Amino acid sequence: MSHPAEPDTPSAYEPTTRTVPTRSRERASYDRELVHSILDGAYVCHLGFVRDGAPVVLPTLYARVGETLYVHGSTGSRPLRMAGQADPGLAVCLTVTHVDGLVLARSAFHHSINYRSAVIHGTAYQVTDPDEKRMALDALVDHVVAGRSADSRPANAKELAATAVIRIDLAEVSAKCRAGGPNDEPEDMALPHWAGVVPVAPAYGAPVPSEDLADSVALPDYLAALG
Repeated sequence: MSHPAEPDTPSAYEPTTRTVPTRSRERASYDRELVHSILDGAYVCHLGFVRDGAPVVLPTLYARVGETLYVHGSTGSRPLRMAGQADPGLAVCLTVTHVDGLVLARSAFHHSINYRSAVIHGTAYQVTDPDEKRMALDALVDHVVAGRSADSRPANAKELAATAVIRIDLAEVSAKCRAGGPNDEPEDMALPHWAGVVPVAPAYGAPVPSEDLADSVALPDYLAALG
């Protein structure tokens, strides 16, 4: 589940020293709609932070609600405990990447991939308000499969106590994309090597019911629509 920005929200994020790339700057974008589409179209993010003086990067689920990203995990998770410190919170860098194609050039040097990525810098804080926490958990479930939170048992008190949620505001944000074919050197054009793009796209298989699922439980429409 995701929510659009408010009508009066600027159409682009303001670039900062951390969001302007040092190379291939022409591929960078701060367009809010593009950033949202990249975030909303993936399932896994990579959350980076510093622990005991060393960098750590963890893959995890997330969901966007307006201009906020929510990330969940166990209350025993180190980054979630660190984000629970109200002041100063946890400095993080969160990334999301889509691979759209394999770019095969005539030269090994110019091989590449077509991609769309988003990078978010900010401070993560643990969500302590019960209503916001429940809303965030519903958003996380619906981000995986839209409509699923209304078609499953909500977390009980014990499960809520064992689950932590952190929030990161979308303020220092950038996108970076590559599209198109290989950029071969003019002198390589006559080489006898295939060049072009192999498209890459996600695909859903047919849902496989649990072995202990009752025969009376039909496949929901929102799952059938994935195919």
